[in-house]
Amino acid sequence: MSNFKKRLITGAGLLVVVMGGIWLGPLGFTGLLLAINFLSLREFYRLLKTPGSKPANGAAFLLSGCMIVTTFFVSSGMGGWPWFLLNLPVGFGIFVAALYRRSTRPFPALAISYLGIICICIPVCCFLVLAFLPGHTYDYQPKVPLSIFLLLWANDSGAYLSGKAFGKHPLFHRISPNKTWEGSFGGATACLLMSGLLSSSDLPLTLIQWLLLATIIIITGTYGDLVKSLLKRSLKVKDSGTILPGHGGMLDRFDSLYGSAPFVLIYLIIIWR
Repeated sequence: MSNFKKRLITGAGLLVVVMGGIWLGPLGFTGLLLAINFLSLREFYRLLKTPGSKPANGAAFLLSGCMIVTTFFVSSGMGGWPWFLLNLPVGFGIFVAALYRRSTRPFPALAISYLGIICICIPVCCFLVLAFLPGHTYDYQPKVPLSIFLLLWANDSGAYLSGKAFGKHPLFHRISPNKTWEGSFGGATACLLMSGLLSSSDLPLTLIQWLLLATIIIITGTYGDLVKSLLKRSLKVKDSGTILPGHGGMLDRFDSLYGSAPFVLIYLIIIWR
């Protein structure tokens, strides 16, 4: 089977899983993000594992899970901001765990542990907040995260297809030789067209606001992809993992989400609140 067919089948399956998780309700959506977070962190720590500085995986997984759960409680209105304070002792626990690990370089390992939280868990938490953002009623709004996913996938798929068909001029040759300006233009076009289609939904955004949202995703999502490519290039690996045939790993598939989610949240907060 060709790589394109593998990519198409895997992408379709992933789309069904993501859409199902979103439409199952707030608990299903939170469970979906927990799974994405844990699988991505697993890849991240595996890639950066070096002799003498093994990251504190267990403590970092616990902290990331606690951050996502407390974000859910606060965003959904089930609890106030003091819920976030639960993350402080758990975060300190990563340092305590380092005392009991036989590591010759404990602080590089600690830095890697917290870098995973910053690069993966915090964007996931930002994306979770989006589902409860419109208005002040704390009602779950599945159309918001679904729309963001559609814009991200339109940008990624358009860039991949355009790059394969027309790509000639490298976008950032030192970091990612296979990414081209033609591919980026195709991805941007697909994302802007998708935003135009989404403007007919009942979400409180005008056409101009949808186009601005798409532009934010195009720029920040592309940089998220390039940062992931920088990581892989520095480690001399082709893919971050093999869990998604045709796509690579979770970091390969969700890098645009990690790059764009915080900026999308800031933008929508400015508009809606």
